[in-house]
Amino acid sequence: MNYKAIHDIKPKNDKAAKMFENPILDKLTNSHASIPISLLVVFGIGFLYWGTQHTGLTSSQYLILAPSGLLVWSLFEYLMHKHFYHMLPTNKLKGWIQYNMHGLHHEYPKDKTRLAMPPLAIIVIAFMFLFVFKLIMGEAAYAFTPGFLFGYAGYLCVHYIVHAFQPPKNAFKVLWVNHGIHHYKDPDAAFGVSSPLWDYIFRTLPKKKTK
Repeated sequence: MNYKAIHDIKPKNDKAAKMFENPILDKLTNSHASIPISLLVVFGIGFLYWGTQHTGLTSSQYLILAPSGLLVWSLFEYLMHKHFYHMLPTNKLKGWIQYNMHGLHHEYPKDKTRLAMPPLAIIVIAFMFLFVFKLIMGEAAYAFTPGFLFGYAGYLCVHYIVHAFQPPKNAFKVLWVNHGIHHYKDPDAAFGVSSPLWDYIFRTLPKKKTK
């Protein structure tokens, strides 16, 4: 397969995408977004509870570290989307990773079963982040990681609803508009899905049309 850069992929109207020819393997890559969202929330709550029972973290530390994890997630989401999911397929390995991790979604944006990582991957990812943050900040990870995971869950919620529902007539409409532009007009803009914050800071918001 000759892999394309994402800005060269044309969206298709098909509602089902296939990652593997083997039906069992392919089924394992499908998931309704509610399952990984629920897992992330459960793990976040579990890590918080463990921290309250087995660490010396204070309430004030939780009040600082958990929101910090949420903010760091929003930056991580932006950087991953821009620099990893949209990396140029300069060799076969990069092409395979880019297409299967994200290009497939751009080609089949109406496939609601590929709007989130499958459950097994979510379990691995949740504990991987906890392990990494423990190496960096010790027991503070039990307050920081839940905020990070709640941010991830929020991102998956937004990503699902902007693909599954019509935009509302309020301030949240901008999330639908930006993500629609990202998919159908300019894949090199609007990398923030759950928030336009970092697009604003790094100047990657969709360009406004001028008369």
